[in-house]
Amino acid sequence: MQVWIEFRKNKMALIALILLGFFYFLALFADFFAPYRYDDDNPMYAWSPPVKVHLLNKGKKMFRPYVHPYTFTMDKYYHRIYEPERDILNPVRFFVKGHSYKFLGIWKTDVHFFGVDKGRIYLFGADNRGRDVFSRLLYGARISLSIGLIGVAISFTLGMIIGGVSGYFGGWVDTFIMRIVEMMMLLPGFYFLLALRSAFPPEMDSRQVFILIVVILSFIGWASLARVIRGMVMSIKENEFILAAKASGLSHFQIIVRHVLPNTLSYVSVAICLSIPGYIIGEAALSFLGLGIQEPYASWGNMLVLSQGIVNIQMYSWILAPGIAIVMVTVSFNIIGNTLRDVFDPKRDRG
Repeated sequence: MQVWIEFRKNKMALIALILLGFFYFLALFADFFAPYRYDDDNPMYAWSPPVKVHLLNKGKKMFRPYVHPYTFTMDKYYHRIYEPERDILNPVRFFVKGHSYKFLGIWKTDVHFFGVDKGRIYLFGADNRGRDVFSRLLYGARISLSIGLIGVAISFTLGMIIGGVSGYFGGWVDTFIMRIVEMMMLLPGFYFLLALRSAFPPEMDSRQVFILIVVILSFIGWASLARVIRGMVMSIKENEFILAAKASGLSHFQIIVRHVLPNTLSYVSVAICLSIPGYIIGEAALSFLGLGIQEPYASWGNMLVLSQGIVNIQMYSWILAPGIAIVMVTVSFNIIGNTLRDVFDPKRDRG
């Protein structure tokens, strides 16, 4: 409770927490909020720009959101030039029927938060195959954001247990484990990540690749934490409450799990917030290079592939939306992590 009181004093951290909650909320209910499937393409709308949603119909003086449908012409370079048809009003409707899906993976339904009667509505524009960038952004958030949480959960569990065992027992156990940790830390993380991914068959489907990326990121991420936890445990194990736990007959495993590791949670909570962005960027980098999530599945990394050409960025700037989302999420996690570090700092002035 005291941690929350101190945390909410930082307005930037509160904004970052709300923003992250918003992203994860949209990712969880992506099927409902996305008007189209991640693979629902329509070449007739390729590179369609983001629509402008109008709220007030001046002619009828009605407050109802609507959009103008786009039509396109070709310039001399065969690029599409889209212009809105201002004489046509396409009302935006809420809780409309669309493609069917399982809500939270349980109930089958076809209700979506918004849509239009005719044509399509592209809030963030369309990509080169006429797929809705907004819908793909929400579906991609499921992969990009969940990889961070799952990867951190695995790697930090391994790091805490291995580091706890090393620091608690010491001696040859500590020496053996720390040599392994040091070898892991000597490996260049990103290149090691590429090497591990390249060692597996390229024809793996995206579900298998998702699991593989989580395993790889977790495998290369536990060593640095284990080293820090080991140092903390070596200090904690000399306290009187640890000696009392030994005298009461608890096993070594029970002492480590119940009494030693919980005293490292203040550091671990900060480290988790500061580490999640690395997992998100790692997945994005792999997918951007074609070694991660494959089309037609969406992730923020493979959506950024279209932004490799400067011409695409100049003409279709909305394809940078996944990059903006990555920046917002990583900055938010760093703000929260830095704030927690200040809150847990024992030398901080509480006055």
